[in-house]
Amino acid sequence: MTNSSEFVVCGLDALGQYCVSALYKFQVKVTGIDLNPPTWQMPDMEHMFYRLIIGDYRYPSILQQAQVERCRSVLIVSHNERVNIEIAFAVRSLNPHARLVVRSSQENLNMLLGQELGNFTAFATDQLSAIAFALAASSKDMRGFFECDHQNLRVMQLCIPSTHPWSGRRLLHELHTWNRRILTHSTSTMPVTQTFNNWQSDTLVQAGDTLTWIEISDTELHRSSSQKTLSKPSPGQSFWYFCHPQFIGRGIQAIWNQVQQSQTQRVGLLSAGMMLGLLFIGTLLYKLYYPSLNFQDAINVSLVLAIGGYGDLFGQLQVPFPVPWWLRSFSITLSMAGTIFIGILYAILTEQLLSAKWSFLRRRKAVPHRDHVVVVGLGQIGQRVADVLINLRQTVVAMTEELMDDHNSKFVHMPLIVGTAKETLHQVNLSTAKGIVILTEDEVTNLEIGLMAHKINSQLNLVIGTFNPMFARNVDRLLPYATVLEVYQLTAEAFAAAAFGENVLNLFDLNDQTILITEYEIDDTDELNNWLLSDVGCGYGVVPILHGRKHQPSCILPSDDMRLQTGDRLIVLTTIDGLRRIEQGDRFHRQWVVHITHALNPTAVFEGGNAIARITGCGLEIARTVMASLPLTLDYPLYRPQAQRLVKALEKVQVLAECHSIHSES
Repeated sequence: MTNSSEFVVCGLDALGQYCVSALYKFQVKVTGIDLNPPTWQMPDMEHMFYRLIIGDYRYPSILQQAQVERCRSVLIVSHNERVNIEIAFAVRSLNPHARLVVRSSQENLNMLLGQELGNFTAFATDQLSAIAFALAASSKDMRGFFECDHQNLRVMQLCIPSTHPWSGRRLLHELHTWNRRILTHSTSTMPVTQTFNNWQSDTLVQAGDTLTWIEISDTELHRSSSQKTLSKPSPGQSFWYFCHPQFIGRGIQAIWNQVQQSQTQRVGLLSAGMMLGLLFIGTLLYKLYYPSLNFQDAINVSLVLAIGGYGDLFGQLQVPFPVPWWLRSFSITLSMAGTIFIGILYAILTEQLLSAKWSFLRRRKAVPHRDHVVVVGLGQIGQRVADVLINLRQTVVAMTEELMDDHNSKFVHMPLIVGTAKETLHQVNLSTAKGIVILTEDEVTNLEIGLMAHKINSQLNLVIGTFNPMFARNVDRLLPYATVLEVYQLTAEAFAAAAFGENVLNLFDLNDQTILITEYEIDDTDELNNWLLSDVGCGYGVVPILHGRKHQPSCILPSDDMRLQTGDRLIVLTTIDGLRRIEQGDRFHRQWVVHITHALNPTAVFEGGNAIARITGCGLEIARTVMASLPLTLDYPLYRPQAQRLVKALEKVQVLAECHSIHSES
């Protein structure tokens, strides 16, 4: 029988230890397995394990010792992806129902394994962390950028300057609009909180305040060329796909456009057309004059003449068959035209070969003069970061010590500097660059390059990647002006969330926390069923950003008054603590009530009842009874944002009300 409180982590390097630490926050029993006694990279790690086993996690006997047959989830996060796949099959043979969360970058294989093994998900550490590195280097204000149902969203954080139009002019609730949601607000005397929805709606925005919000973005990512063409056919549809008028038309148009741009190709196409015409005429003339020849022989004679075979047919002093003078003249013409055409063909081929040769030797684009981002190190994470930056329409310069074969194919249109960073750093115009991401495999080298970069440009967005938790903490203290991101820390919480069956779509770093973009499917047994979105957001400290209902279009940044139903789809921004609260049903307490004084007119009574029912979720009859019994205190505890929003909604319909804390009442 599966135990909902037992989890197994296979592989206890830095990623595995971070996963254990994240799971420990859920107060679950965690069993760790590793080949060798691990070197602890975080304090008090030994106390986080329910059971620690040293042995080969590929062997069923070791897995049985860890009791995987009764656990809820198995996180397989060793550094060897091939071994991870072996462990996944071994676990599935012992427990057909356990959730498998695997560290793997093989996207196609992961999809096939998901179909084969069931209840399976896989993450690539570089894929999850790339967006955090890219945003930290490219923008001081943008903290997250992702897509929900083909709509781009971005998370912004800004320290409000005195010249900003919001400074001294706008209240926080006025900024909380249909296309923007306020996430956090902090001042010099009030530090940022670790949960969302914890801001005062009537607070006036002042210079020096730090605001974080999510908004709908009009920035479009680049589309790949494959997205602009016909979709790939299935094997059974290949013939009809290539016969499709759209495909044929596009092919002809592409050829014509190519020919129009090249004088050589126009000459070649004209010559080919003339040769085909002469071959057709020659075949027809020989067939008509010599009826005994079949069409195959007539075509053969024309082809021999076209490739310079006139001497082979008519080179004898006495031709064994009668040939009239006009046919002999045409044969000479055909042979001469064929020789000229072959010469043109050779010339075109030679030009193409030379062009290809020079294209290999062609210099890359020059390093831009300003506002570019430098990526140092083109390993897997470095390449992912470069891709993300390009999709965000950032100018990128890459630096690598050793040029790999795939670098030319992937980054042919990007300035690429080859050599040690210490020797080539002066070549990338660092003094006018926007940011630099340092992602070599040597963490000491990363630190050295970071110090050199800051010395050249102290205003640079300096981002340093590390893989060692202790090293990351030390560097973060040493370089307060740098953003130090630990790759495994960014991704471990996504692995932990997936272990509970959640669908983690993306993540980003905000206020030294990993923010998970998590998707929920509401079913009959789900605790969130029949809840208002405001109850979900305020009760668990999360932010709903998408609500979808069957047979209806999804809503981005939905209204707080939407009520969840079975089959609904919900995407939220959440921290690992918010995820834990949802998993354990640990809601914040409702501690605010609304006191309603009186309504100014009968219409206000009617509209006030509607507002109460909509925002609190109580029945409309109860709301009508409340409005008929004024003044009174609404016997329905609310969260502070709900209470403040209700007071404002009542004021709009001319109903006087105020909200206060339950504790202040007592």
